[in-house]
Amino acid sequence: MKGLARIQALLPQLSPSDKLIGQFLLEHPEQVKQLSSPELAKEIGVSQSTIVKFSQKVGFKGFSELKLKLYENELAYQPSSRKAIHGSISRSDGMSVVMDKLLASKQSSLERTLVLNDGTNIKSATSMLHHAGKIQIAGVGASSLVAKDLSYKLMKIGHAVHCEHDAHIQVANASALNENDVLIALSYSGRSREILRVAQIAKGRKAKVITISQLAPTPLDKYADIKLMTAADEEQIRSSSITARDSQLLVTDLLFIALTQQEESADQLIEQSKSAVAALKQ
Repeated sequence: MKGLARIQALLPQLSPSDKLIGQFLLEHPEQVKQLSSPELAKEIGVSQSTIVKFSQKVGFKGFSELKLKLYENELAYQPSSRKAIHGSISRSDGMSVVMDKLLASKQSSLERTLVLNDGTNIKSATSMLHHAGKIQIAGVGASSLVAKDLSYKLMKIGHAVHCEHDAHIQVANASALNENDVLIALSYSGRSREILRVAQIAKGRKAKVITISQLAPTPLDKYADIKLMTAADEEQIRSSSITARDSQLLVTDLLFIALTQQEESADQLIEQSKSAVAALKQ
């Protein structure tokens, strides 16, 4: 992923000092091109080691690599031209303002989620699911709704899928997985105790694990064969779970569509499902 887009996506999750560096890079790109790490540190008012650590936190070996990647294909990332509306939705906002703020927040999260995931990881995850003997999808809270939605879609195209809301049953199902199976673990924070336990058990059973969580490092990462990432406006407390859910749905829908493109039988199975449901309405 190109540097500017990665920093933009990570910004809400950074510490205050790292956020200061990230904002400077985004706001003064031309100036940064000409600066060494000591010069940048002096310009921002932090230590050189803080610049180096920041570079590593956002996924690069050091500042030199960050600067090299910072502008790589930067034109490929075109944020929405819609006017940005900052700040959380408040009780005093009129409905038209609420509508604009919510739409802007959703657009931002979806755009950043697309930036976070390259085609290679999506293709790898799709191939993993295509060859899976059995698929378990695990999530708790709002993530469980996304998990259930994906499970219905995958069942429509002929996959054997287990998806339960109850955490105890999720753990029990994970204990029955094997090396031919795949677990999809959904947790935006990557810290949900139940999902960590499910992923740990699945990994112990040698099942492959696809995680869907935030870009920042999380405890869930250590179980992931493939990590797909989501962005959400965590600063906007009321809308954070909404935008996280939307971002998760975008990723799971990408997986479903990619599978339907890969599997020749998918179209026929979807039509069969539609016909079967239509018969109930007659």
